Amino acid sequence: MKVFFLEFISDFFSIFRGRNLFWHGLAILLTYIILMSGFDWWYSLHTRIPILRPLSVPALVLGGLLPILVPAALLALSRFRGSEALLRPGFVLAKAALLGSMISSLYKALTGRIQPDTFSSIDVSHSFQFGFLKHGIFWGWPSSHTTIAFSMAVALIYLYPKAWVKWLALIYAFYVAVAVSTGIHWFSEAVAGAIIGSVIGVVVGRRA
Repeated sequence: MKVFFLEFISDFFSIFRGRNLFWHGLAILLTYIILMSGFDWWYSLHTRIPILRPLSVPALVLGGLLPILVPAALLALSRFRGSEALLRPGFVLAKAALLGSMISSLYKALTGRIQPDTFSSIDVSHSFQFGFLKHGIFWGWPSSHTTIAFSMAVALIYLYPKAWVKWLALIYAFYVAVAVSTGIHWFSEAVAGAIIGSVIGVVVGRRA
């Protein structure tokens, strides 16, 4: 546990160090471009339709539960079987999920972006409440579901660089991103979450 904690702190700072800062900057720049072009609002108008709602509900469940259940199951099985082979993946995926949640929540606490309203015709895509905790940490920029999904998917790819693992991990991550962008998040928030989550996954995965 001490090693996990030390690695966690080290990885947290690595995510904001060196060339990784470029990717954070890119996430911000792409958000600005998507927002100012009007695409966020256009996308919202054309995807908040009844036929797509069943797409978002499973993603919210999977994106919320899998980051908890998968690492917990691996760690429990490792302890039950006394298997070191399951211990490391459990810790790696837990760390990726925790970092994804922490960093996306930190950004949300500072940006305070207003979430899309399915039943409103008023464009609030430009509405931010910059500061600290002016709009909580559960809504806003970037998408936590997407950030966590990509951080775990990329870390998993580093652990098991097999073609089928890559495809399953990426399909899961992109499904979560697309689904939340048609429901509780703006498109740009999913894009930013994918970029920031990938940075987290690379940092965590390389150490694994």
